[in-house]
Amino acid sequence: MPITISEAQTIIDGAIAKAKELNVKVTVAVVDGGGKIVAVNKMDGSHWAGTYGAIGKAVGASAFGRPTGEMQDQAFSPTPSGVRERSGGEMILGQGGIPINRDGFIEGGCGVGGSIPPQDEECARAGVISLMGDDYVQSIYD
Repeated sequence: MPITISEAQTIIDGAIAKAKELNVKVTVAVVDGGGKIVAVNKMDGSHWAGTYGAIGKAVGASAFGRPTGEMQDQAFSPTPSGVRERSGGEMILGQGGIPINRDGFIEGGCGVGGSIPPQDEECARAGVISLMGDDYVQSIYD
């Protein structure tokens, strides 16, 4: 089942709530299973480049079905490099992207950009938790 705009908004709201709690300004992106944008929200006062970071991390999480921070060390190995090149270069494998998997299928990803990487990831996790629950997010790190 594709991610709906309502589900994307739930994710965005959860990520922004965490950003406010951390006192940071971020951009949150949600993409579908093919890496296409479902929704993007840039907080007032956030840096413009965070938008590119958020989208790139969401695409990376969707492409590989794993948190992008786990793939940082592999970002320039042949497969991730090839996927990034062939998909137009927008994928980013750095902390802040969380995949959305349902019933064994990659449904999309959430990416956050604009803060420091651990805070981006914390916000992305909070966003996905708001839709999928804490048990789901814990399971993707196992």
